[in-house]
Amino acid sequence: MDTDSPSGAVGRSGTGTDTPRRAGGAGARADGVTATRMSGAGTDAASGTRSGAGTAPSAGVSSSPSAGPPATGARGRLVAYARLAKFEFVLDYYLSMVVLWTALAGSVRFAPDTLTTLLLFLLGEVGVISAVMALDDVNGIRDGSDRANYLGTGGTPLRPLERKPLLTGALTVGQATRFGYLSLLWGAVFWTAAALAAPERPLWTLVVTGLVLFAGFQYSWGLKLSYRGFGEVLIMGCPLVIVVAPYGFVTGHLPATVLVQAVLFGLWQILVSCYSNTKDISGDAAVGRSTVAVHASARGNLLFIGALSAADLLLTVGASAVGWAPWWFFAALLPEMALRLRQFTSFSRNGDALLARRRGVVAFRTGVAGIVLANLIHFAS
Repeated sequence: MDTDSPSGAVGRSGTGTDTPRRAGGAGARADGVTATRMSGAGTDAASGTRSGAGTAPSAGVSSSPSAGPPATGARGRLVAYARLAKFEFVLDYYLSMVVLWTALAGSVRFAPDTLTTLLLFLLGEVGVISAVMALDDVNGIRDGSDRANYLGTGGTPLRPLERKPLLTGALTVGQATRFGYLSLLWGAVFWTAAALAAPERPLWTLVVTGLVLFAGFQYSWGLKLSYRGFGEVLIMGCPLVIVVAPYGFVTGHLPATVLVQAVLFGLWQILVSCYSNTKDISGDAAVGRSTVAVHASARGNLLFIGALSAADLLLTVGASAVGWAPWWFFAALLPEMALRLRQFTSFSRNGDALLARRRGVVAFRTGVAGIVLANLIHFAS
């Protein structure tokens, strides 16, 4: 979960200008701080070394020397909670609604039960994602990783602290924890309402929605799934589900075209986060987060990213070739494919994980625009 991400799944967002010390391409590999792993926007900053030379977080840290006054007033508290939820960094997640809505037949798009179901699902999605981000920040304070990643020696800020309301003192750990649980409850209530209001309720939609509700917030909380090697699965799987589940609630089925689009939506998210993970090797290793980048060699990590990039291109072209999508579907995604090739080949040469991450965000948004265009053309013809 990456809001650096977010994400893709959680709480380490910010912008930065560090140059990676070791990058994963031609033998180089970038290190740095952990970012929220589920969303697709933002950049990292502080760097360290994989071998452990980086600063390890101190367990149990709950405040910083630079902590300021708590947020006051309705507007101040609203801003603080919005920052806790990483709202500006997770907007790409909500593009799932645009993808699935345009994938519906024209006669279905504006049906009252369709709009009601999708609105309720979207409201629930906001709650679930907010819970993931908030509880990750609480975890980051408790294990000391946020303090280590955002504050240098003597409390000197390494990145803009306003994005971390627990570090600045705008919110307390108790407030953030309550917000996380209430957001999760909000998400559960609205996803339940969406299922009840839906014109269709096939079993698989209930199962996958329940899985995301149960597993998503446990990226770095509860079961701490990202510490057990499931981080990449969540980063790709959760975005995939938020495309297919509401589509299934509306139509009762899942055509191959929509499944392809959902897989691409999830794949494009991991093709942002895997570069963040490369940048964050030392920070992730210090707190025990288990990612491919932490465990693989520099070459192994590069091969992993290359395999994901190749899967993107092969699925796009293959879907058109075998009839899972209109034969011309790949043409709408040619700009995304060009950006993907540029992202990977550039990274393999210069090892700049942050640049590759930013290019991944652009490729993601370009790809979504291509899918939406393809859907509109397909149903207009």
